[in-house]
Amino acid sequence: MESSVAAQALRRIEAIKGHLITASSSSSTLCGNPTAGEFVSEQGYSVVLPEKLEKGKWNVYRSTRSPLKLVSRILDHPEIGTLHDMFVRSVDTFRDYKYLGTRTQDDGTIGDYKWITYGEAGSARTAVGSGLRSYGITKGACVGLYFVNRPEWVIVDHACSAYSYISVPLYDTLGPDAVKYIVNHAEIQAIFCVPQTLNSLLIILSEIASVRLIVVVGGVDDQLVSHPSSSGVQITTYSKLHSQGSSSLQPFCRPKPEDIATICYTSGTTGKPKGVVLTHGNLIANVAGALLAVNLNASDVYFSYLPLAHIFERANQVALVYFGVAFGFYQGDVMKLLDDIAALRPTIFCGVPRVFNRLYTGINNAVKSSGAIREKIFNAAYKAKKHALLTGRKPSPLWERLVFNKIKSRLGGQIRYMLSGAAPLSPDVLEFLKICFGAVVVEGYGMTESSCAISAMDETDNLSGHVGSPNPACEIKLLDVPEMNYTSEDLPYPRGEICVRGPIVFQGYYKDEVQTREVIDEDGWLLTGDIGSWLPGGRLKIIDRKKNIFKLAQGEYIAPEKIENVYLKSPFVTQAFVYGDSLNSSLVAVVAVDHDVLKGWALSKGIKYESLDQLCKDPRARAAVLADMDAAGKEAQLRGFEFAKAVTLVLEAFTVENGLLTPTFKVKRAQAKSYFKEAISNMYSEIAMSDPSSSTKGELSI
Repeated sequence: MESSVAAQALRRIEAIKGHLITASSSSSTLCGNPTAGEFVSEQGYSVVLPEKLEKGKWNVYRSTRSPLKLVSRILDHPEIGTLHDMFVRSVDTFRDYKYLGTRTQDDGTIGDYKWITYGEAGSARTAVGSGLRSYGITKGACVGLYFVNRPEWVIVDHACSAYSYISVPLYDTLGPDAVKYIVNHAEIQAIFCVPQTLNSLLIILSEIASVRLIVVVGGVDDQLVSHPSSSGVQITTYSKLHSQGSSSLQPFCRPKPEDIATICYTSGTTGKPKGVVLTHGNLIANVAGALLAVNLNASDVYFSYLPLAHIFERANQVALVYFGVAFGFYQGDVMKLLDDIAALRPTIFCGVPRVFNRLYTGINNAVKSSGAIREKIFNAAYKAKKHALLTGRKPSPLWERLVFNKIKSRLGGQIRYMLSGAAPLSPDVLEFLKICFGAVVVEGYGMTESSCAISAMDETDNLSGHVGSPNPACEIKLLDVPEMNYTSEDLPYPRGEICVRGPIVFQGYYKDEVQTREVIDEDGWLLTGDIGSWLPGGRLKIIDRKKNIFKLAQGEYIAPEKIENVYLKSPFVTQAFVYGDSLNSSLVAVVAVDHDVLKGWALSKGIKYESLDQLCKDPRARAAVLADMDAAGKEAQLRGFEFAKAVTLVLEAFTVENGLLTPTFKVKRAQAKSYFKEAISNMYSEIAMSDPSSSTKGELSI
């Protein structure tokens, strides 16, 4: 996707063979042909093309791990061009190694983890693919996966790759309308579901004309729900499909790298879902870039609980297969995650900031409530270990035994890699995880449209507050956003919209050329909508969000997600929704409070209350929470107009089920605006009464 201008720059790079300007020093050059390790250790994590393009408006950055050419294939195995190629190699290499594990037994009870090997999964993949062929599902057909993480999800996905089907993940939390839209839009012919999601499908069966086959995972043949025979849809169980396929195995229908592997429908915060088209080549390139920076092996164990319908978990699954990693699945209940983790004892744990923030808050609260002596011991251990890590020394084993081993046991005691994605992680939380768990903690940045990873921290990097350097499979530039005052001329570091180009960039939105052209320009750059800044050493920092900005009455632009992430630092706050509009000159916030913290505060103040709901409405509680939020805002150096002037406290969490979150835990702003309509209106009325000049309109019109 490189433009002719970029191609000329690339040729010039190849001609000078290593005279690369590093991001850490524009005056430094490297002579000869240094290795990637020399680039990283001596000069930084990114390099800049040796010329400024587009009239000097921006620089193009690449990873020092592959500065001369964007990675598109795995270095040691360039013959791997598709997901099918990847799994075939893993089956051959790790045939007898554990692969997919679950605690859910055949009778539905929960026990110890039971495993199938890579070889057994390979056989199941062939049986399922052959079964689909026997039902007349032909090459290129779309196959839906409508259930939560479990071994069958991965096996069906492998079958799709082996027989050139296009997998279409469906979040299990999607309502009938969204499911109907996606199934019809993608013209899905076969859907794998579980008994619970089967009921949702039967409701809309007459409205999804493309569907010919429904396969129920975990269903029993003689207990399947009846359906009209006139529908033309066959319903069978996974076990029966597997058996049919096993009795008549069909040869693979191998895909090509340019073939579509999957269409991932982004849940979105507004509007209809958009189908992100990703090829086998896209996903292999993403993995190939990531593999240059990680060191895993077949003894590693991964805990799978983030939705496989989301690109973060999906990409992890694809990449870790290369190393022969074992995948243990949660039992399907997020309230029992710690129980599953204790049973599995994983070495790799992935999460989103919301998960890590809760872990951080939970441990801190436990420390504070453990008594003054234990708190002092923890603080001393934390300070000593932090100093040791910063100075390159080995932490004292005494502190591990006294303090940190107990904390590590919360995640099974064996964690050596922790990965965070989907949204920015607070530097304080990242540091806390490194110190308390003694693991390599890596924060990355990406999106579905980039096949996942755009950038990731180097595991040797001790600086936090950034998302690392470019994936070796892409290059990055920052585009000026003058309406938000972000430009390439900003000091001390250039700022702008993050744009990405390379073999990881998606092919476009399915059947939607208009929206595709809005995010991919004529030179092949993907416009992410995120605002970034380059830090010394070629590190990328996410500082703002373009898509969700709004303007206050006085003309100031607001990026609410940035402010919400700041307010999450307050121990009172588990979730936050910041609101403002062009009719008002100030912001307001709705906060889902931590029940235990709020109770503890009331107890310390001697405040009596009949219920937590009553306490949330108490002006003293609201004032205390707002003051603590203000303190977090001052520490983060929010500008005056970025502070919320009023807050409403709620007990109910923002969830997917109540319609306030997407399946990837992003706030649905339009829905939240409607849901909290009365609270928002009341807060603006309060502000107007206390300071009439602060609002151009006392009540909110929604």
